[in-house]
Amino acid sequence: MRRASPSAAAGFALIEVLVSLLLFSIGVLGMVAMQAKASSYAIDAENRSRAARLANELVATMWAEQTTNPSTLAKWMARVKDPAASGLPNASASLATSTDATTGVSITKVTIGWKAPARKMGDADSQYFTQVVMP
Repeated sequence: MRRASPSAAAGFALIEVLVSLLLFSIGVLGMVAMQAKASSYAIDAENRSRAARLANELVATMWAEQTTNPSTLAKWMARVKDPAASGLPNASASLATSTDATTGVSITKVTIGWKAPARKMGDADSQYFTQVVMP
């Protein structure tokens, strides 16, 4: 039985260590990328929650007043567009009311849009909308 000479085996352990370091580094980079993506999703969820809160505030006010008061609507829209007040970056808001011709029911659609600074130029704006039947 023939054994490998010491000079042929020299350096093999170093290659094994280098390969294992490469695989470990790839794994760590993958974990860092997953953490960054999870953070991005958490920020998106927080913005959706803020938009839902703002829309629900307007709907509750409209229900309490039994109408769409223009001054209330103007104050609400100003608050939505102000990033310090709403917490939404580059936000916009719209309100559309329609009446069903057959039933006479008034349906109001509240739409809030925003664009996160981290989004690319070509990406679509995020949007939240809710529809409510007004009494």
